Amino acid sequence: MSHITVERNRRKQMNEHLKVLRSLTPCFYVKRGDQASIISGVIEFIKELHEVLQSLEAKKRRKSLSPSPGPSPTPSPRLAASNNEIGFDNVSGLVGSCNSSVADVEAKISGSNVVLRTVSRRIPGQVVKIIRVLETLSFEILHLNISSMDDTVLYIFTIKIGLECQLSVEELVQEVQQTFSGDSQNDIILA
Repeated sequence: MSHITVERNRRKQMNEHLKVLRSLTPCFYVKRGDQASIISGVIEFIKELHEVLQSLEAKKRRKSLSPSPGPSPTPSPRLAASNNEIGFDNVSGLVGSCNSSVADVEAKISGSNVVLRTVSRRIPGQVVKIIRVLETLSFEILHLNISSMDDTVLYIFTIKIGLECQLSVEELVQEVQQTFSGDSQNDIILA
């Protein structure tokens, strides 16, 4: 009889812990209410928090090494991410993509960040063009991952956004897609 009571208490405690984990995790990380989905969503959320922490630590180190801070950037539009757009049922506003013969570009809102992915053939200086466009739009790049195989390269940017943004995910994707064309207006602006 005591084994049954111990097991009942263990299950009750596990369910309480899962409820706490679910309440601490943004709702779009946990798609369903089962234990595996909750734990999977929490793991994904913790991974993103870890990336943000690493970025902040790197930024702090850079600031401590630089002798004088530069001028503060002027605010400019960021991605629209209102509370009703992020979260429950509106998934279509969270993803934007644009595919061309030169590159595939996809952006997805994930928490208070955007994950931007590009897949293309290897183009010298392309990552610098993308970074320039993101900086021109006053985005803060939190993390960049570069993977390549043969002549193909994958860039994955984690970008910080704010709630006051006016730029849509689709507009961001279009801006980045333009960096892949040789006669892009971004090349003229950024030159």
